[in-house]
Amino acid sequence: MWCYRGGSISAEPRINDRIRVPEVRLVGPSGEQVGIVPLAKALELAQEYDLDLVEVAANARPPVCKLMDYGKFKYESAMKAREARKNQAHTVIKEMKLRPKIDPHDYDTKKGHVVRFLKQGDKVKITIMFRGREQSRPELGYRLLQRLAEDVQDLGFVESNPKQDGRNMIMVLGPHKKKTEAMAEAREAQAARKAERQGTSGADAEEPAEA
Repeated sequence: MWCYRGGSISAEPRINDRIRVPEVRLVGPSGEQVGIVPLAKALELAQEYDLDLVEVAANARPPVCKLMDYGKFKYESAMKAREARKNQAHTVIKEMKLRPKIDPHDYDTKKGHVVRFLKQGDKVKITIMFRGREQSRPELGYRLLQRLAEDVQDLGFVESNPKQDGRNMIMVLGPHKKKTEAMAEAREAQAARKAERQGTSGADAEEPAEA
């Protein structure tokens, strides 16, 4: 439903006896053009086919109507919309914070998270946080960001070059793979692991018992 000048108007098409015009341009159940016919004749054909008369182009002159199973049409449209939303890819911006004098172990851990985000098709905002005297050494943060970008260059690229933002230095990495590609690969990998587990279970079941 949507509102227009204070009133609610249905966004759904008019069907059957809700259609109020003298004649319509009729389309058959298989998409064939029947031609311009009186509304009464179109409703009669709908009854014969046990279908609905649905107005598909209200602004045409005369309006275009089609013979169809409207309940089935609505159900299939809803399922398609649901599937489209399910497969819709939303690029997410993840954030990773580092200190300019980070130790090697922490760096490897943080880099591992960045690698995972990029593999998932997400962007990563890298923030170097400066404290105290570190603010007088911005080159430390710049070198660290360059090192990280080089370490993950197979998976991502520098979308936004390092820049100072108050006490922080920020860089944004973008993934080489689109989100949809990453999602598809993840589904394929999950299916392959499931098939492998099922195959292993089947092999164990067929193993003959010892005499």
